[in-house]
Amino acid sequence: MPPQGEVRDERQAGLWAGILVLFILVAGVVSFVIARSQWWLQPLASVQGKVIDEYFDWILYATAIGFVAVHLFLAAALIRFAARGGERAAHWHEHLGAELTWTLVPGAAFVILGILGVFTWSGIYSAPPSNAEVVEVTGKQFFWYIRYPGQDGRFARTDPRLISQSNPLGMDPADPAARTNVVLVNELHMVTGRPVEIRVRSLDVIHSFFLPNFRVKQDAVPGRTVGIWFTPDQPGTYSIACAQLCGTGHYTMRGNVTVESQAAFDTWLQQQAAQ
Repeated sequence: MPPQGEVRDERQAGLWAGILVLFILVAGVVSFVIARSQWWLQPLASVQGKVIDEYFDWILYATAIGFVAVHLFLAAALIRFAARGGERAAHWHEHLGAELTWTLVPGAAFVILGILGVFTWSGIYSAPPSNAEVVEVTGKQFFWYIRYPGQDGRFARTDPRLISQSNPLGMDPADPAARTNVVLVNELHMVTGRPVEIRVRSLDVIHSFFLPNFRVKQDAVPGRTVGIWFTPDQPGTYSIACAQLCGTGHYTMRGNVTVESQAAFDTWLQQQAAQ
């Protein structure tokens, strides 16, 4: 507090504080531009991923506008309204229009983004098409077990009590489908242009099945099977990752995805079944 009777003038301090806020704003924008030119999203390889990317961009635009607006307002307030003698401070009821604008505009933006998010989510978690290839992905420290049904399209029954080194998923040997199911480690194959339904599970802790190129990320929760589907549209080789810290070997929980033609996929699956 200033001594009794002394006039308080902080215009110089307000000026420097405002300049500091503007510097933070410029540094933040420049660092983002540089970072985006060096590191960004992986190349897109799925039909549904386009909608996710568009939603991501809308969130980025909204937060960028908010970031710039808040810093400009704060800098202007520090420079323009620093204490300068005996002037009385302005209160909110004297600038009701500005207060309402500052409150309602961000609120409306959040509501709109929330509505768009609901539609995006419902599209991803809707029922898969009838022609979708069905694959089961099971996380276990520190592998991804990939299981394909046989030609009958059936997955064998599983029982945790049957899990062993030679039967990692606990498939019931009494079920005929157990002889035709194909179980692989960290190797997922899909067909270009054909929808694929991934049924995600876990045998131990919470994992997160992550396909960055397909914009797919789904937690694998013990005791639950969660389905998610998408349509790969770019042939090539991609990566599987675990996006949930699941233990000391989390960083090794990687796999490969191959997107290929239907004929190549059929040949590959027949070869795996014959082994």
